[in-house]
Amino acid sequence: MAKEKLQQEKEKFEALFQHASMGILVADTKAEILLVNHFLLKLFGYKNEGDLIGKKIETLIPSRYHSKHVHHRDSYTKDPQPRPMGLGKDLFAVREDGSEFPVEISLSNYTMGDESFTIAFVSDISKRKEFENTVLQHQEKLNETNKKIEELNNELEQKVETRTVELQNALTALETSKDELTKALSKEKELSDLKSRFVSMASHEFRTPLSTILSSASLVAKYTEAEEQEKRNKHIHRIKSSVNNLTNLLNEFLSIGKIEDGKILANNIDFNLKEMITGLCSEMEGIARNGQQFRYEHKGEENIFSDPTLLRNVVTNLLSNAIKFSPEGSIIEVKISIEASEIMIQIKDNGMGISVEDQVHLFERFFRGANVTNIQGTGLGLHIVGKYIELLDGRIEFKSELEKGTEFMISLKRQS
Repeated sequence: MAKEKLQQEKEKFEALFQHASMGILVADTKAEILLVNHFLLKLFGYKNEGDLIGKKIETLIPSRYHSKHVHHRDSYTKDPQPRPMGLGKDLFAVREDGSEFPVEISLSNYTMGDESFTIAFVSDISKRKEFENTVLQHQEKLNETNKKIEELNNELEQKVETRTVELQNALTALETSKDELTKALSKEKELSDLKSRFVSMASHEFRTPLSTILSSASLVAKYTEAEEQEKRNKHIHRIKSSVNNLTNLLNEFLSIGKIEDGKILANNIDFNLKEMITGLCSEMEGIARNGQQFRYEHKGEENIFSDPTLLRNVVTNLLSNAIKFSPEGSIIEVKISIEASEIMIQIKDNGMGISVEDQVHLFERFFRGANVTNIQGTGLGLHIVGKYIELLDGRIEFKSELEKGTEFMISLKRQS
């Protein structure tokens, strides 16, 4: 009964061994093949068990791996443990016809009495490798495609960025051109208005002194007798005053044009300020109103380093205004103080003064005070004075009170 049962178990094992869906072989410690199943024979292209029984395991391994395999199997024999073979490596087997194919092998071990045996379970993974290779190829193509897409995206982004910068630069240039054009048009309009105002004002302002010159010249011609010298002198003074007014008008109109065009610059030289101011006062006495006098006071050195032409025009304008807007018999004070770091020029009159409302507009172009509209003038004089003082890197201040007079204070940095 026991023998029958053992025989049945053997037959069951034989059936499992022979009909397993993977190749199975059994080898001894000398690596000689003892058993193979039908699947393994088919897998390696052998027809009979006798073709493999008794042969070395290396018969089924490509020759290029023989030496390494001997080392590996000897190591396994010393410490046999169930494990996959060649973990993490690509394993290859060789068929009877010499062709190679990829395999996956698991090892196990059992003992019978004093002998130890190794069981190898072999699977052909050609299909899986083909699939993996196909997937890998597709992945490589996908990676290549993604790389190209990324490169195209980067190129596109770079082009967009470059184009954006170009557009921004173009817009900036356009805005700059627009601003420049607006400024140019505004400047042109301003100059056009200035010319129109000049023509209108010139025709009006020139009429009075020209009429005065004409009438006085006619009257002088009539006063031929010696006792009429005083009358002649009166009209000669009127002619000189009118000519001076015309000269001032022309200088103001010419100066404002040059200032607007940026053609006037300071040209500093060393000169005697006291000598220049006293000379101007003497000249102005010739056009002063009846009884008007200049009171001049000078402190400190006489020579300074500045632009004598600009400074002469400034003082001439302020003295002319003092004469024009002060009554007969009044005193016009001129004070000069030259210190180590500063030059002070003060011009004071006892004239009609300037209202508080008008004072804030005093240096504006074409501005004239409400109380001087009946007195000849262009409204350009003090505007030009302010511009000249800026060119001289100085400052001008004033204080004024109606019916009591006006005082202008000019301060210039002492230069060497």
